[in-house]
Amino acid sequence: MNGFRVGFGYDVHQLKEGYDFWLGGIKLEHVKGAVGHSDADVLIHVICDALLGAANMRDIGYHFSDKDPKYKGIDSKILLKDVMKLIRDEGYEVGNIDITVCLQVPKVNPHIPGMKTCLAEVMSLPESSISVKATTTEWLGFVGREEGVSAYCVALIYKV
Repeated sequence: MNGFRVGFGYDVHQLKEGYDFWLGGIKLEHVKGAVGHSDADVLIHVICDALLGAANMRDIGYHFSDKDPKYKGIDSKILLKDVMKLIRDEGYEVGNIDITVCLQVPKVNPHIPGMKTCLAEVMSLPESSISVKATTTEWLGFVGREEGVSAYCVALIYKV
């Protein structure tokens, strides 16, 4: 085997009024925000799961339990930094990540450059290694009804 590994991540968070909306490490202005034990940044959570899965290191909940009060309200960028340390300690580096966010409103596209800059800094990667895309669900399902946000991520890692 050549040392390349692929991982996949999927996550969902409910959207409710009165919560901040963190996505890709930046705060979006919106009437609703994501609900979760941490800051509920669904985009960062799927990156963590994809990287951990690629390295065969279980998932984000295993490493950062929502039963542990020290993670209550934590900035997900801290979790991502910790995941990067975990996989690098195992001898892996990130080739690239590809993320798709499913959100009806607000529009994500104007925020993608800022997200990529933020993620690249947190992960110590070039922005060219990070792809962020967004789609709506054409008003169908929980995303279309603006009840939640979901995201998918594929990550390629390799042994150094």
